[in-house]
Amino acid sequence: MASKGRVITGNDTLDGKINEYFEWYKDLKSEDEIHEIVKSKDVGVLSELFLKRLQFGTAGLRGRMGPGYSQLNDLVIIQTGQGLLQYLINGGEGFKEKGIVIGYDGRHNSHRFAELTATIFINSGVKVYMYSKVCPTPFVPFAVMKYKCAAGIMITASHNPKEDNGYKVYWENGAQIIPPHDKEIQKSILDNLEPSLTSWDVSVLNAAGSLCKDPLGEVMEDYFRIIKNDTVYPETNKSTILKFTYTAMHGVGYEYMKEAFRVANFKPFVVVEEQRDPDPDFPTVKFPNPEEGKSALDLSIKTADANKSTIVLANDPDADRLGCAVRTKDGDWRILNGNEIGALLAWWMLHLHRVSHPDDNPADAYMLASTVSSKILASMAKKEGFQFEETLTGFKWMGNRCVKLLEEKKHVLFAYEEAIGFMCGSSVLDKDGISAGIRLAELTTYLETMGLTLLDKLEEIYKIYGHHISDNSYWICHNQETIKKIFERLRNFAGQQNTYPTSIAGGKYSIIAVRDLTTGYDSTKPDNKAVLPTSKSSQMITFTFDNGLVSTLRTSGTEPKIKYYNELCASPEQQNIDTLKNILAEMVSAIVEEFLMPKANSLIPRSS
Repeated sequence: MASKGRVITGNDTLDGKINEYFEWYKDLKSEDEIHEIVKSKDVGVLSELFLKRLQFGTAGLRGRMGPGYSQLNDLVIIQTGQGLLQYLINGGEGFKEKGIVIGYDGRHNSHRFAELTATIFINSGVKVYMYSKVCPTPFVPFAVMKYKCAAGIMITASHNPKEDNGYKVYWENGAQIIPPHDKEIQKSILDNLEPSLTSWDVSVLNAAGSLCKDPLGEVMEDYFRIIKNDTVYPETNKSTILKFTYTAMHGVGYEYMKEAFRVANFKPFVVVEEQRDPDPDFPTVKFPNPEEGKSALDLSIKTADANKSTIVLANDPDADRLGCAVRTKDGDWRILNGNEIGALLAWWMLHLHRVSHPDDNPADAYMLASTVSSKILASMAKKEGFQFEETLTGFKWMGNRCVKLLEEKKHVLFAYEEAIGFMCGSSVLDKDGISAGIRLAELTTYLETMGLTLLDKLEEIYKIYGHHISDNSYWICHNQETIKKIFERLRNFAGQQNTYPTSIAGGKYSIIAVRDLTTGYDSTKPDNKAVLPTSKSSQMITFTFDNGLVSTLRTSGTEPKIKYYNELCASPEQQNIDTLKNILAEMVSAIVEEFLMPKANSLIPRSS
């Protein structure tokens, strides 16, 4: 704080930012933490905290909580809210009457961050729909569309570690923001950094009257009415002998999935009690993400075994993703990956559409998937007659594309990304782990009436449309220069500028197409220009091989990872799965060793 005198580190710019922070921040605990770092004379740490700033990335902010401008704390949240407010005001008249929606999860500081955000908007006379308790992330975009609001904000870091939090922004169309909104909001934040004194006083919420409304009751009524109306076989659900086990992964999902099961006419599920209620410390899981596999679902599987349950449904902490594990006929457990769940839900959503709209032209029905997801939907579309579209990675792209399709009066049946994110129908234009869980449960009971399991159905899908087997993972790399070097080497292979690899494994497998969405290059187009949007700030290259393998290497927008996605798309005639698995394993090994070179680049392997 300014009264303690100027902080001396030997760097005038750094000292100025630290003093500014102390002057603006109204939290003595945070101030003491900074003074401890100052005493250690760690200029490097202080520079990271005060000379850098969290940038708007995947639909908002996400990062570690703590002091400084490069982490999330009350001051950064206030600055963000003030910048977003001004951007919305500049967008035109009527914004204040339309209002905004604010939701939050069970993480440390989530409720506090939500209250600070609401305070900023209410002080400016903007109507705020703020949830009275923790809610699933999809309830925010759902409410944006229900109340025709100007924007929505969800305070969540989804499945990130407990130290993190985030600030996710939705636009008035109910989809996550995309460029240029993110860059313009960032600019507006930088133009409105000094916090208003009134922004700290959350007591204004108690006297806000009609300016602050809790949407929870009305949203739940409408949301679960849709779940009920979209349930085609309620009697089958009621009479099933199957037992479902559910985990909320220490997140918000339990009460909402419980209600979804009730309105869809299911018997209550078996709950993983230790993970039922929100706990910001996530005490039973190292990574609170069902996508991590057995390490995250171990407790769920033990609970299922103890209760003679054969299927596990799992939400991540903000309930926008869905994981699933099923017991095999020999008593083991198999955890379905995102592409497998995507194939099952796609088949089911097409089935439900045909039952509900038997006279509709299938050419007016659409399904979408991200470019790193399985090509199984494309194979299904060719055979079944519906339309398939591919988008960039992330539901912000799929959601905004769905907006356009709905404006054209098209049926949007399903959209998904391999990172266990699924959108069933179009009532929420984002991934939704609650509705996806119910649809998958209903498919399971429907199959049970025919003596089939999810695994049986998955095998049938692959027999009809061809096996699509994948091997997706990542390597950790904290050095941005190393990441840049890896991708630049692929663009200038063997020292030849603007030349990509042409094969792997000593020429055994040939590359027939390359798409680089960092530079905008696509060898399959007449002018070599990619159709999908490009981004110079992120790395993403896709290689297509002559035997049907599609391999994508990309960086993560929120984590220090180089991710790889490999899928071997076989024809229906190629039914020897062991042969296909061996080919895939050989090719993935060659791609990792020849393209990523983990040993030479000191990459850290994914923990098992």
